[in-house]
Amino acid sequence: MDEETLKQILLKENRAFRKAFGDHRSCELELERLRLKPRLSEAEALAERDLKKRKLVLKDRMYRIMQEHGNTR
Repeated sequence: MDEETLKQILLKENRAFRKAFGDHRSCELELERLRLKPRLSEAEALAERDLKKRKLVLKDRMYRIMQEHGNTR
């Protein structure tokens, strides 16, 4: 099964994956909003850094769930 198919299955069947996916998407949208600004304030630059870290943690969580799902089938 390819990665995209697995993601679609998990979005339907796994609440933890769905939550991580939604949070990851929210981080991405906020980062995109910050990228559109010509200059970031110090607070925005810190928020950007934190969002990038959170997004990475969420991505790791999603891939762990994908791996676990693959190991149980």
